[in-house]
Amino acid sequence: MQSVFSSKTLRRRDQAVLSPQYPIEKPKLNLFCPLPIVTRSTIQVPTAACLGQYWRVLSQKLGTDQTRRNPKRGGSLHPLRAKLPMKRQLIMITILFGSVSTAALAAREYSPPNVILFIGDDISWNDFGCYGNAAARTPRIDALARAGMQFTNAYLTASSCSPSRCSIITGRYPHNLGKAAELHGPMSSHLPMFPTLLRQAGYYTLQSGKHHMPQAEPRPGESKQEPFEKQDAGRSADNTGGHANWVRHVRERPRDRPFFFWFAAYDAHRLWDGDEQWDPPRYGPAHRPEDVVVPPFLADTPTTRRDLASYYNEVTRYDYYIGQVVDELRAQGELENTLILVMADNGRPFPRAKTRLHDSGMKTALVAHWPAGITGNGIVCNSLVSSIDLAPTILKLAEVEVPDTVQGVDLAPLLADPRQEVRAYAFSEHNWHDYEAYGRSVRTRDTLYLINRRPQFGWIGPADSVRSPSHQELLKLRDAGGLQPAQADVLLSPRPAEELYHSAADVHQLTNLVDDPNSSQQLDRLRQVMNRWQAETGDTVPQQLSRDRYDRETGERIIQDSEGFRGTTPGQERNADRVDAPGPR
Repeated sequence: MQSVFSSKTLRRRDQAVLSPQYPIEKPKLNLFCPLPIVTRSTIQVPTAACLGQYWRVLSQKLGTDQTRRNPKRGGSLHPLRAKLPMKRQLIMITILFGSVSTAALAAREYSPPNVILFIGDDISWNDFGCYGNAAARTPRIDALARAGMQFTNAYLTASSCSPSRCSIITGRYPHNLGKAAELHGPMSSHLPMFPTLLRQAGYYTLQSGKHHMPQAEPRPGESKQEPFEKQDAGRSADNTGGHANWVRHVRERPRDRPFFFWFAAYDAHRLWDGDEQWDPPRYGPAHRPEDVVVPPFLADTPTTRRDLASYYNEVTRYDYYIGQVVDELRAQGELENTLILVMADNGRPFPRAKTRLHDSGMKTALVAHWPAGITGNGIVCNSLVSSIDLAPTILKLAEVEVPDTVQGVDLAPLLADPRQEVRAYAFSEHNWHDYEAYGRSVRTRDTLYLINRRPQFGWIGPADSVRSPSHQELLKLRDAGGLQPAQADVLLSPRPAEELYHSAADVHQLTNLVDDPNSSQQLDRLRQVMNRWQAETGDTVPQQLSRDRYDRETGERIIQDSEGFRGTTPGQERNADRVDAPGPR
């Protein structure tokens, strides 16, 4: 008889499986939950051999391993003849059989969680209150963090709308998606999207709000995927932010199936509508320009502050509708076993944020809330994670097989113990987004290394950011000769071909250490890691990349043809969409 562990048990688990199929090589023991367990898997009732093996683990924890060898059996361990004091033997027997009973009960109770993925549009990691922004007003997201887990080292694979979203939904790097490596490009049709697999496994899947994950036309023999049973743009006459229907969808879902919702706001993508649709009874007072936090790479002027205040309003509106969904889940009694994930697809739509490989563009907030699966409140996880890790995590928790195409890793061990490490490196890339570009980066927990294969061009950001009041303020400062070094980096051209930063000491990543002799060994090591990742994942640097479609000074469109600017996509020459190797992790 096969069974699975309950989500309650997921709170306190080790990574071994007590079954003959999965022998315990290096058992770990937590006396508050002594039976080794797993995040997901079907298991068999423990055999006598397994119990004997577990007895040895207990003997190591409660006293020296005094099991003796039985010469009649070739010197094999004979655990039930341990020379332990009677009191310790009784303790061990109580723990052992109590654990087996607990596991059997847990196995009957397990129910895969519901999952809701909230994705903001163009919101930087430090624009939620729980990430230290005192001026941000995100009470509902902050409450989820206080009752759940907050990741401090979560990174996207692209700070660009559709490549980032396509990467999340497939668990693959952008250059391994086909044409979806670039903005608006379709992902190759043979790549499975994780909601498709959830739907096939019986989940009710729905998408509401911004989509922006185009698919290429299927090849002969392939069929077009339908990852969501229902989709809508999430807009109404008085709310065009993408979240108008979220609560209604939670209420109207089938009640006999687990659900997965992809709730994606348009907040805070320019052009903003939050100001004109602002409703104080719902959202509170609008943000005041004098209260916002101006990063050092922007001009601290009244115009920039008004721009940031409008942006903050969008973030607060996003927060409000997340709270409405949480309230509805609680009313239905579904909050306990619903995994809620809150994040964004890329950095804020301001200079030196969106499309940048630096933390201001590539780092994302990631809050996880799941009372049945995360122990404790206000847990902070500093481990390195990537947005491509969400797909395998959700699939494994749902007990759905993870396809070989997925390049991410399972984050479930971190939900059990945030001190664990699931990856040593996080990789990101910057391809065409309005302008010709090619950048790659690799991060450790405290270091960022990036390469730029188009250093002759500036990294000015996307066209909507170039047209923004904040960018235009920087141009005024430039023309007046008043740019500070951090502001000058926004417009710098040409740029360095390599950059290296110690993020812990240089939060805004403004001091390039490539030429620092004290950092030479670290630089060489990360160069090798980058080369290996590009080689193993099929990445390429095409000679003819997609060209600028917009003017770099004004942000106005200069090529009207929707495809006339397109070149060769990174990875295309090596058919990287058929390469599943993840590279170093």
